[in-house]
Amino acid sequence: MKRVFLTGASRGIGAAIRNALQVAGYSIVSPSRSELDLSDRKSVESYLNHIQPQADILINNAGENIISSIEEIDLTVWDRLLQINLTSALQFTRYFAPQMKARGFGRIINISSAYSQKAREGRAMYSCAKAALDALTRTTAVEYSKWGVCVNSVCPGFVETELTKRNNGPEQIKILTGRIPMGRLASPEEIAELVLFLASEANTYLSGQSIQIDGAFSIS
Repeated sequence: MKRVFLTGASRGIGAAIRNALQVAGYSIVSPSRSELDLSDRKSVESYLNHIQPQADILINNAGENIISSIEEIDLTVWDRLLQINLTSALQFTRYFAPQMKARGFGRIINISSAYSQKAREGRAMYSCAKAALDALTRTTAVEYSKWGVCVNSVCPGFVETELTKRNNGPEQIKILTGRIPMGRLASPEEIAELVLFLASEANTYLSGQSIQIDGAFSIS
């Protein structure tokens, strides 16, 4: 049974990923916020050193998006978002990738965003973090694919989650939906199905990619 380490599984896309993996028979470790504070670099290091988890598949899903104009960015908030969205993913990658290398098998999936490649007012902190996460994906793939470790980013567009509702009012969601060629937001389960494939042994050659799953939003 393949073992998965998954962050941010309490709701939204993360909960859908966890459910899909459970149905498929994976063994999942997904620490709660009380067990692991991703906004604190030392908390991540302490968790890994104390628990010493083992995994064949790493899914860096946890993320946070706080809207702010560039002029009003609080650098303390900037540091927090970079730690949650980017640095924690690096910490977990550095910990789990050598395990995968030793076994000759592994999957690392980083949940990024369509805004890693697109721009929108007020999203500088989130977009910068996710663009860097995609860069981390590519470099990790170059360094570890030779040992059977496939590394990819999944870049959702607008998904029916609490985060989307919190950052966009009903009228804004209506406007955004009108910009999506498929004419609707994605369900979390649709994102989870892509993650499930990337995590599986059926994925034998796809690595180093940032895959847009956004109803053609990014090309419209």
